[in-house]
Amino acid sequence: MNLEILQVPDCPNVPILEQRIEHALSGMPIEWELRRLVIEDSQSAALTGMAGSPTLLVDGHDPFAEPDQVPSVSCRLYRDAAGAVDGAPTVSALRRAFGMD
Repeated sequence: MNLEILQVPDCPNVPILEQRIEHALSGMPIEWELRRLVIEDSQSAALTGMAGSPTLLVDGHDPFAEPDQVPSVSCRLYRDAAGAVDGAPTVSALRRAFGMD
């Protein structure tokens, strides 16, 4: 599985996302690779599909994309199952995105 984090420079939510990815995939018999790509302008955001930072692509697809999202060089917020807002998807949401739940 190819994972790519699209981010603005120094995004404070990237370390949280990385920790949650590692936790979600811990002990799973899945081969995966994580890349990071720093996006600094709206044209690059549009070309890569970054809908705010951080955006996680799983095999080139954004599993958390919402119909009304547009490419953006801004912070991205994620909602958990209870509706609370966070700067990265929860571990359980990541597991679902990875096809593990």
